[in-house]
Amino acid sequence: MYSLGLAYLFWFFSGFGALGFHRFYLGKIPTGILWMCTGGLGMVGAIYDFFTLPGQVREANIRETRYNQSPDGPFREGPSRRNADRWNAGWRNAEWRYVDDAQVHRVHEKESVERRILKLAKQNKGILTPTEVALGANVSIEEAKKHLETLVSKGFAEIRVRKSGAIVYTLPELMDGDSPLEDF
Repeated sequence: MYSLGLAYLFWFFSGFGALGFHRFYLGKIPTGILWMCTGGLGMVGAIYDFFTLPGQVREANIRETRYNQSPDGPFREGPSRRNADRWNAGWRNAEWRYVDDAQVHRVHEKESVERRILKLAKQNKGILTPTEVALGANVSIEEAKKHLETLVSKGFAEIRVRKSGAIVYTLPELMDGDSPLEDF
C-alpha cells in the first residue's frame, strides 16, 4: 500500500514536485517522465499535485488492491517481480479507472460462480441441482438457480425432471457413460 507521507516526501525531494518522483512512486510513469522533462509542467502541475496528492494516493491504493485481487494478479515468483508489478501498476490497470466498483465486482463474481458451477458439474458427472450449486458456490439458492438458468439460456445446460419430480440441470458435455440417465 502506498503511503501519503512517503508520497509527500518524494514530492518535496523532487524539487517541490518538479521532477515528479512522487508520480513514479504512485505508478504514474508516463506523467512522471513528463514532469521530469518539463519541470512539473512549469511548476503548475507540481503545485496541483501538492493539493491532490491524497486523492492520488487513495486511487493508487485502490488500483493496487484491485490488481492484487484480479485473476491476472501479481506473479508469485519472487519479491523483485512483485516490485516490478507495483511500479507498472499504473499502466497495467488503466482500464480499472473507467469502470465503477459494482461492475468490476459483478464481473469477477459471475466468473467465479460460473467456474464453481462447472467444477461441481464435473464432479457430479454433469448433473446439478440449485441446492448443490448453492452449497458448492456459497451463494443463495435463488442466485444458484439464476446462474443455472443463464447456462440453459446460452445452450450449455438442459433442464430435466427426475422420476421423483426433482428438477435437475444437466451439462451434456460433462456427462459420461456412467451418469444415471435412467432416473429421468
